[in-house]
Amino acid sequence: MFDLFQKLGHKTLGRFAALGRSTQMLIGALWNLPNFRKGTPLLIRQLYMVGSQSLLIIMVSGLFIGMVLALQGYTVLVGYGAEDSLGPLVALSLLRELGPVVTALLFAGRAGSALTAEIGLMKATEQLSSLEMMAIDPLKRIIAPRFWAGFISMPLLALIFSAVAIIGAHLVGVDWLGVDTGSFWSIMQSQVSFQQDILNGMIKSFVFAIVVTWIALYKGYDCVPTSEGISKATTETVVHSSLAVLGFDFILTAVMFTS
Repeated sequence: MFDLFQKLGHKTLGRFAALGRSTQMLIGALWNLPNFRKGTPLLIRQLYMVGSQSLLIIMVSGLFIGMVLALQGYTVLVGYGAEDSLGPLVALSLLRELGPVVTALLFAGRAGSALTAEIGLMKATEQLSSLEMMAIDPLKRIIAPRFWAGFISMPLLALIFSAVAIIGAHLVGVDWLGVDTGSFWSIMQSQVSFQQDILNGMIKSFVFAIVVTWIALYKGYDCVPTSEGISKATTETVVHSSLAVLGFDFILTAVMFTS
């Protein structure tokens, strides 16, 4: 019994210690905003790595999700004679919920795992230690540009995801199922609010960007510097990021849309 409580205590203290280290790293990344002269090339490179290279999976996924959403929505609405409301149904579902959440999950799987593996490999090959020996802060040189690239990229990717999904829904709803194109766009425009729908969706994306990028970078920075340790950290990044996104999504939805 004593051994059980001892192990539980060690695990609890370990979790708190990890939370402290990760918070310290997050504060360091936030504080070390890349300066314009030296940091811009690093930031642009990371924007390409985590943002531009995620465009394909974001756009293809958005297209198919929009098409499926239109099919499912039309099946329900046509029973009530309200198929002209397909536009706002799709737009509100995407802007409020599916756009930010699915983008964050895809970002965690594609860019988050890549960031963890990259940082973990740097640690395993002692590149981070070499930077410290040259009096270069790894947080400022390695972590901060990647963090800010993720923070900037994810909201933009979420907007692209939602836009492509709406186009996919239009293709199915108007060109295939015969919904009137004027009703599709006009009712959507009248029902979608910038502040209530678009802005709140963007706020969700920024929160998810912080959470996913933070977890991905910390898991790589704190991993055991072996092939097994990097593999475990990469898996934990995807799992923990996905759970964190879904948890924060519930909290933000409760705050934004139930008041």
